[in-house]
Formats: sequence, C-alpha cells, structure tokens
Amino acid sequence: MINGIDSQMTSSFAKMGIDRRHFLKAMAAAGVLTLLPSNDAKAFSSKAKGKIVVVGGGAAGISMAARLQRWLDEPDITLIDPSDRQFYQPGFTLIASGVYTPDEVWKEQKNCIPKGVKWVKDSVKAIDPVMNQVSTNKNGSLSYDFLVLTPGLQINNIEGITRETLGEGNAHTIYDFEGAQKTWKAMQEFVRKGGRGIFTDTFTKHKCGGAPKKICLLTEHQARKQKKRENLQLDFFTASKQLYDVPLYTPRLLEIYKERNIPINLLTRVKGIDTLSKTVHFEKIETVGEEKRYTPFTESYDFLHFTPPMTAPDFTRESSLCNTDDMSEPQAWITVDKHTMVHTKYSNIVSLGDCANMPTSKTSAAIRKQVPLAAKNLISLMEGKEPVEKYNGYAACPIVTDYGHVLLCEFDYDKKQDSTFPFSLLDVSKEQWAAWLLKVYILKPLYFYGMLNGRA
Repeated sequence: MINGIDSQMTSSFAKMGIDRRHFLKAMAAAGVLTLLPSNDAKAFSSKAKGKIVVVGGGAAGISMAARLQRWLDEPDITLIDPSDRQFYQPGFTLIASGVYTPDEVWKEQKNCIPKGVKWVKDSVKAIDPVMNQVSTNKNGSLSYDFLVLTPGLQINNIEGITRETLGEGNAHTIYDFEGAQKTWKAMQEFVRKGGRGIFTDTFTKHKCGGAPKKICLLTEHQARKQKKRENLQLDFFTASKQLYDVPLYTPRLLEIYKERNIPINLLTRVKGIDTLSKTVHFEKIETVGEEKRYTPFTESYDFLHFTPPMTAPDFTRESSLCNTDDMSEPQAWITVDKHTMVHTKYSNIVSLGDCANMPTSKTSAAIRKQVPLAAKNLISLMEGKEPVEKYNGYAACPIVTDYGHVLLCEFDYDKKQDSTFPFSLLDVSKEQWAAWLLKVYILKPLYFYGMLNGRA
C-alpha cells in the first residue's frame, strides 16, 4: 500500500517540476503527510460467522469488504458489482479543468476487489429483505445472513438531455467520466470564444455537493489565466436557499463569487434543457405565507454545466428499503440510523455511502469515516450484540476555488467545524495552498492504496 502511494507521489513530483526532497519538505511544512495511512492501524479481529453480501463495488462497498475481510477470522463475503473499472470520482472535476488526464482516475475493478472476496460481476434487480435474498440480472438469487448496501446513487436525466447526448448544444456535466472529458474541451473553447456561461446546482441531494461550484470557479480562473475574463458572463443557479449551508465557510465563498462577479441565483430549479436553441428552462420557487409560487423562465447560454438530479437506485426503492415507496419522490434514500448505519427496519442490513439517508454530504471523505464504524457495527450484529460505534456525520468537501487553492470544508451533522490535523492549525475559513496539495496530490493515491485496501 505505502509503495503504491509512493510511486503515485513520485509521478506527481515530476509533473510539478520539482524533486522529491523539496516536495516532501513542502508537504511536511503544511502537515499534509500526517494524513497518509499507516500499517500500524489498530488491530481488530472477531470469530463471528455469517454469509455477508455486499451490494455495490464503489468506494464504500470495496472499503467495507476489505475491512471485513481483514477483521473476521473466517470471512464469507460476496460482492456484487457489474463494473469493469473503479473510478476515483472526485477526480472528475480535475479532468474537467485539465489538471488530471482521464487515465489517471481509474483502475481495473478486478485489481481493486479485496483478495478472498468472491466477486459476482453482475447488477442487482431486487432485494427481498424478509427472505434475505438478492436477485441479480444474470446470476439468479443469492441468499445472505447479513447485507451491506453500498450501491451508490442513481443519476437521473433532465428533460431534453441524456447521458448519451451529453455535449450536444454545449451542455455538459462532470458527474460522468466521458462528460468530464467533454467539459474540459468545451471549457477551453468557451474561454477562447467568450459568451455566457451558466452553471446549475440541483434540487436533490447529490454526490460531491461542491462540484458545481468548483467547475464554475475553475472556469472563471481559467479565463483570467488566458486573459479572456472580460469576454465572459458567468451565472450560478441553485435550487437551494443559500449558496452553502456550513456557516464557517459560507462567508468566504460568498466573497469569492462577489469578487469574481458571478451572480448567484437561489431557489431556482432546472426543469429542462433545449440543446437546439441553447436555452435552459428554469422554475423559480418562492414561498409567500403558506403558499408556494412557481415562476417559469428561460435563460440562453453559450456554455452550460448542469447538475442532474440524483436518487438512490430504483431497485432499493422498489424493495421497500427507502424512506418512501413513492417512485416519483426524488429524495428517497435507504433508511438507516444516522449514527450506527444499521437499517431502521431490518437489523441485519447496514447501509452507508451515497445511497443512505444520513443527513450529511455524499463524499468519499464521509465514506472514509463511515466504513470502519459500519464494519465494527456489522460485526457486533454478527456476534449478537448491539452496535455501539457512532458516526458523527463527518464529511469533507474540498471546494477548489482556483488553480492552486482549496477551501477545505470539514464539518459534522451539526454543520460545525470538524477539521482534521494539521488543518485544524490553519485558518480553514479561507482557501489554502496546502489543501490544494492534499486535493490534487494526496487524496487519489490515498483512495486507491489506502481506503480501498481497508487501511485508511
């Protein structure tokens, strides 16, 4: 694991044009090296037995499988996932801004599955939590004693555009591997030609809540770097009632948007995109007394980055595992106790990551904190004990404010600051160069060689 991170960092040094010794000195000065994983992780083991099925092989699923494989003396773990590749999805924003190349953010899935874990390369179509069975598309039904639900989330379409038509009408999203690549090409052309750029957030909870803000700010900075800023008009639209909801970081973020002359439009939901005419159909939602008023309007654009609505996968809602059975309800997520991550109805099911209804941001940093606690709670259930590990809602959202700085937002369920060392020693209410180093050069190898191995 450490050797893997080491080689990744060495490659990064070369790109920065500095040697290893000077890079390590800079990182040590920033305290970033303390975040690297260690082989001296606290030992933990259990003789508990049971057939475990993990649904989903993303960050949460593979990390959970790796932890359980290490901590159980006689593990019996099956992981169901159809993917050929494991993506470091936080890197999509950096592909879309030209910092990473596409080949830098993925590895073959077969090389990420923990040794000893049985991989069923298939997708799930239904779960019967009463009969303890998972139905797959090609491999029939699998029974389980304990179920780990980590299928991630489902990205839904906006009227007028689909995943297959991304890029048409210069409408883009970074929530897709191919889409991120198209965004980078389109951003460069937009900066060169000029015009109006529209950036939108969405009305549902979604992975990496800061991503729409990041790509907006990086586009603006790219224009300044190319001395083309005066040729661009940029606007940000969000369905939320405020730009950001964590008090420590919001003032500086608002200042940045004001300094860069990017108007913020609140309580505005995207209803559809007309890629032929290059217009976005919006709906302004205002509350007057007890009445909600909806005002439709349209805006023209030359470059558009939109955030699609997201939900838990359909099969989880159809299996009555979510907080609503209504398939038209957009914010339906798998229902768990927000501290223990145990399902509120089925005590042999643990769910975490993007699919769960925990009221915190859906980020890989949150998953990194959730995994060891969820794994220990699952083992407690296997031992016939009550789950006692408590997750406090920690999440981190590194909002890239320009090429070289990041506003590192770390917080808990109460939206209070929960900074990790060494950033607790810095003024994290403002953007930091050290956080840029963490975001660009450390977190990706930490993900592939620490987190997915169950050691970070």
